[in-house]
Amino acid sequence: MKPTFVVIAGPCVIESEDMVMQIAKELYEVVNEKNVQFYFKASFDKANRTSIDSYRGPGLEKGLSILQKVKDIYNFGIVTDIHEPWQAKQVAKVADIIQIPAFLCRQTDLLIAAAQTGKAVNVKKAQFMAPWDMKYVANKLEVSGARQIFLCERGTSFGYNRLVVDMTSLIEMRNLGYPVIYDATHSVQRPGGKEGASDGNRDYIPYLARAAASIGVDGIFAEVHPVPEHALSDGANMITIEEFKDILEEVLILHNMFKETR
Repeated sequence: MKPTFVVIAGPCVIESEDMVMQIAKELYEVVNEKNVQFYFKASFDKANRTSIDSYRGPGLEKGLSILQKVKDIYNFGIVTDIHEPWQAKQVAKVADIIQIPAFLCRQTDLLIAAAQTGKAVNVKKAQFMAPWDMKYVANKLEVSGARQIFLCERGTSFGYNRLVVDMTSLIEMRNLGYPVIYDATHSVQRPGGKEGASDGNRDYIPYLARAAASIGVDGIFAEVHPVPEHALSDGANMITIEEFKDILEEVLILHNMFKETR
C-alpha cells in the first residue's frame, strides 16, 4: 500500500556532518517500518535568526553535500529551505521538497523560483496571515509551474513573543484543496522571547500534534535533536528522537482512526 501520510523530521540546522548522520540513522530506525512518506529536513542556513551572533549553519555548498549523503545512505527524501531566489536551482539538485520559510511566504520572486524547479514546495503560513489568504500564495506557485504544493501551519502571532495554534486554520487550508502539514515544533515557539533568541515550550507538542491528527492533516513536521537543550538553533521547541517516536505513533493511530471520515 502506497503511503499517503507525510512525515518531515530532522534537526533545525546542520550543526555538523556527524550530528546529521547520527540523527538520520536514528530516524531511519523510527520510520523504516512505518507506512509513511518520510522526508529528512535540515537547514543549511538559518538566515532569519534573532541575533547576528546566532549560529546560521554550514552554508549552501557544504550543507547540500551533507544532505546528499543522507539521501544516498538512507534513501530519504530531502526537505530544506531557501531564503533567496538564486538558491532554488542549486537546492533542487538535492532536495525533493523546497521549503519556503513563514516570514517569506509572500515573497513572489522566491515562490516563482521554487516553483520553476519542478520540485514539490512546502510553504509555511506566515504567523501574521489568515489561513484563507494562503490561496494567493498557492496561486503564485501554481501559475509558476509547481507540481505539488503543501501548506504548512506553524502557529499564529498572539501578541508579543507568543504563538497560538488555531486548529480551524488546518480545516480552512485543507478546504483550499491542498495537502496540509502541521508543524508541531515551531507552533510552540516564542519568537524572540529569550534574550536575543527564540524560546518555546516543548511540553505542548504532543497535545497539539494529537489534536492536528484528529482534525485530519496530511502530514506532520517536527524538528528533533539528540539533546535539544544543547542545540544551536531552536532548542527550546525541539524534541528528542525518542519523544518524536512516541508522538508519531500516537499521531498515526489517530490518523488511521479518522482518515475514513475525512
